[in-house]
Amino acid sequence: MDARYPIGKFDVKSTQPLGEAIGVIEAFPAELRSAVERLSEQQLDTPYREGGWTARQVIHHLADSHLNSAVRFRLALTEDRPVIKVYDEKKWAELADAKSDPVEPSVVLIDGLHRRWASLLKSMRPDDFEREIVHPERGGMTLGLLLRIYAWHCRHHLAHIAISAQAGDGRGTSAASE
Repeated sequence: MDARYPIGKFDVKSTQPLGEAIGVIEAFPAELRSAVERLSEQQLDTPYREGGWTARQVIHHLADSHLNSAVRFRLALTEDRPVIKVYDEKKWAELADAKSDPVEPSVVLIDGLHRRWASLLKSMRPDDFEREIVHPERGGMTLGLLLRIYAWHCRHHLAHIAISAQAGDGRGTSAASE
């Protein structure tokens, strides 16, 4: 297993039903809380792989990333093909708060954010998922594609947190050292 992509890379040709992807977004806060509530400080500060982020950084990254994504959805629903602002997620993960702050504020943020995001997603008509944002580096992307990417993103980083938990409790895995 490649610890960088423990559930595999995202398939841009994904045909995951939108309702299923919305369900992932809606269920994610509870799954994240369940994964995080048992972690020790040592596990939170253990990278999921050599050179990778710690579980703490992953959790703060999830809050940062999903907040940006929810804003992108709102922009796409209220503007015609908005050009989005990109950010350097690696540099954000190296900021002091991402490296050392308690994770609870990010878990709480994700809970509230995903409640609103799921509500918005459920209110969208099928043609709304065809609306686009323009990513400066990737071009046009539909909201349907973004939804599938973020459903994958939830599962992808939950797997990273699980790897950090195993490595940080002394059990380790070969994947943690890849």
